[in-house]
Amino acid sequence: MKSNRTAFLFLVCLLFLGLMFLLNLSLGSVKIGFSDVFMGLFTNSWEKDSYREIILNFRLPKALVAILVGIGLSLSGLQMQTFFRNPLAGPYVLGISSGAGFGVAILLLAGSAMGFTFTAISPWSTAFAGVFGAGGILLLVSVVAWRVRDSMTLLIVGVMFGAAVSALISVMSYFSQAESLKLYTIWSLGSLGGLSWNQVMILAVLVLLGALPVIASTRSFNALLLGESYAESMGINSQNLRWLVILSTGVLAGGITAFCGPIAFVGIAVPHLGRLLWKSADHRILFPGSALVGAGLMLICDTISQLPGSAQTLPINAVTSLIGAPVVIGLVIKRNFSKEF
Repeated sequence: MKSNRTAFLFLVCLLFLGLMFLLNLSLGSVKIGFSDVFMGLFTNSWEKDSYREIILNFRLPKALVAILVGIGLSLSGLQMQTFFRNPLAGPYVLGISSGAGFGVAILLLAGSAMGFTFTAISPWSTAFAGVFGAGGILLLVSVVAWRVRDSMTLLIVGVMFGAAVSALISVMSYFSQAESLKLYTIWSLGSLGGLSWNQVMILAVLVLLGALPVIASTRSFNALLLGESYAESMGINSQNLRWLVILSTGVLAGGITAFCGPIAFVGIAVPHLGRLLWKSADHRILFPGSALVGAGLMLICDTISQLPGSAQTLPINAVTSLIGAPVVIGLVIKRNFSKEF
């Protein structure tokens, strides 16, 4: 009976994801009918040439990025919550987001603070800067992980790394010029658009590489629910699992932040929604379930942020925070997390 319910929920989520995907492509400053979107994508027959341009070069890449971001942040958030046995852990607790922000801040703010100005900043340059910064923090966290065995110590050190890097960014912001500070602020608000098809493909490869350790370690994550000592008694090498979690989260969260900026609350809220929806702690169900929920939620947030019918758009971070914060607050109030972690 439970397996039938699980299969039904997966089917419903897949159908909902498909519906949100079409809705996301249909709505925007220019409304395009479902039938036009469907026929254009599957038969390459477009009612207007402008529809082809809008869908293929703007909305389709952004919708795919939303799906990738939802999958990546949900998987990394679930890993963090299980590994640290902390219901409020998220993809960025190890300072990965702050590291990516530091790399972009060096690009946009450091030169400005010293009197240099940039006439143009390309998406590729900010992405490379974000990857460089996230990789630097990931390297530091890896050194700490090699030195300490306690996961809670690693969590605290990761949070402190993030705080220290944020302080350095604040110093650069204070001394930078207004135009550079504006560029950095816009980046920090997050954006799913503006990526070329080449960048979308690179992001897809990063999400795939980050998800592979997750796929290979579902049994280990189930054992971790009962503690590291129990997991080791079952033959799980907790040290190897720690490296897998760090690398997977670093690739997922670091890559997404580098290309899209820091996206708030998705990685924290979605794993809890997955547990609530499937009523299970089995990671063989939670990992694919959370990925589906995360992808659908990001499509919803992106559709809202487009302000259909208007030429204006909202920052994606504003929408995810407005949706994610009440979800997390409600779950914390209603659920007894001590029984789950």
